[in-house]
Parts: sequence; structure tokens; C-alpha cells
Amino acid sequence: MPELPEVEVTRLSFADRIAGGRIDAVRLGKPLRWPLGCEPADLVGRTVRSVDRRGKYLLLRLDEGLLLLHLGMSGSIRFAPELPPAGVHDHVDMKTSRGILRLHDPRRFGALVYADSEDDPAARKLLGGLGVEPFGPGFDPLAFHGALQKRRAPIKQVLLAGDVVVGVGNIYASEALFAAGIRPTTRADRISRPRARRLHQAIVTVLGRALALGGSTLRDFSSAQGQNGYFQLDAMVYGRAGQPCRVCATPVRMLRQGQRSTFWCPVCQKP
Repeated sequence: MPELPEVEVTRLSFADRIAGGRIDAVRLGKPLRWPLGCEPADLVGRTVRSVDRRGKYLLLRLDEGLLLLHLGMSGSIRFAPELPPAGVHDHVDMKTSRGILRLHDPRRFGALVYADSEDDPAARKLLGGLGVEPFGPGFDPLAFHGALQKRRAPIKQVLLAGDVVVGVGNIYASEALFAAGIRPTTRADRISRPRARRLHQAIVTVLGRALALGGSTLRDFSSAQGQNGYFQLDAMVYGRAGQPCRVCATPVRMLRQGQRSTFWCPVCQKP
């Protein structure tokens, strides 16, 4: 599933190239997770001013209105002057004067949603419950610790929920908890202020490293220019069950939390 680094890598790979492009046509394929919210023809003639990101949503800001794009579980974006004819899993083609933006999504959990603005109920429904951005000034260590003190769930589950801090998905939660030396089953409200500060820094460091490496390509993720990510090759614990810990050589363990695989070291990570 594309997580925050993959979404940001995607944004960076086409944002400058599509900016200023006039929408000439919009083709929709099979229904996605949510309806577009307007007629495709209503978008023709509008201009893409910029592309921002909020959590895992790409925000295509138009001269009139806003498009929220989500990659779902298996989606990827392509942007090029010309693309081959749409295939069975190509569900959105937006032709602009700068190139064609295509959403490829085999599992169809992604979406393209129109809203008049971020205050529109359609946008608030998708963005309103999101936590702070990990690279933004709102991600403060003390506030982070305070938020954890209100949660009794295991820390890994709290990170995945995305309402404390966005973008710490399954891969990066395992990696950040390893870097901070915290066991993923530890209750969030039992994490001390010093440990919360270490976890705060680990989240920023791990996500920054993932962004620098182009994200993670486990199956089919690639940027809008078709480039794979390489963070998975750099992972300390994720996907390494049974292999020796890179720090202490103890075999890495795997457990299931909320139907997701969690990887951890029983020596380096304490309750």
C-alpha cells in the first residue's frame, strides 16, 4: 500500500510538470472507491495551479475547485506527454495541455474526488480526521507525547490510525519503533516522555530516509515517471522475519496486529 513517502515521491515526480496545464478531457473507467462528485466534462477548461499533499491525499488545486486523489492499496500515477491506450486497470485519464495524468489501480481502492474547496463537506469528510504532518511544525515532541497519553491501544496501532500523526504506515511504523527501541505491543499511554521524544525523532528520520530513497517498492509502486523506490532494501526489520537483527543478530520476529504484519527485534525493542 502506498504510504506517505510514496505519495510524496509521486507528487514530486509530476507536480511541476503539470502545473499550469489546462484540462482538455477527462476519461473515467470502472468505478473507484468514491464517485468523482461532478461530471467529467465540468472539469474541462480548468487549469491545474499546483499539486499539494495532505496525508496520503494528493490535492490538485485548480483555478476553480480542487481534486483529491488517493492511490488506495495498489494505485500508481503516470504523467507523460503521451501514454499508450488505457488498459483494463487504468481508471482515470486526465488529458491536459502539459501531458496526460493516469491513475492505474488494479484493486480500485483509489479515488479521484472533486470538491469546491477544502472547506467543502466532501473534502472535510476525507481530510478532517487526519493528524499533523510529520514534516510540519505542528509535529511537536511534547504534543506528540500528550496525544499518546490519551491512547490505551498498542503504539503500533496508534501510529497506523493516522489521527495523531499522518503517514506512519505499516512499513515505517515498524522501522520507527525499531529505531526508537520501543516494542510495537507497548501501550501508547505507557510510553514515557523521553521515549516519546525518541520515537518522534525516529518517525521524522525514517520517513525522511524513505523519501530520499524514493519510497518502497514491494510489488508495483513507482513514481509518475515510472521509477521504483528502494527503501525496502535499507529496512532494519520490515520483511526480515527470521533473519538476524542488523544490530544484535537476534532473529527478527513477526506478529500480526490489526491484520497487518509487524516486524520487531525482541532484544533491541523494550516494552
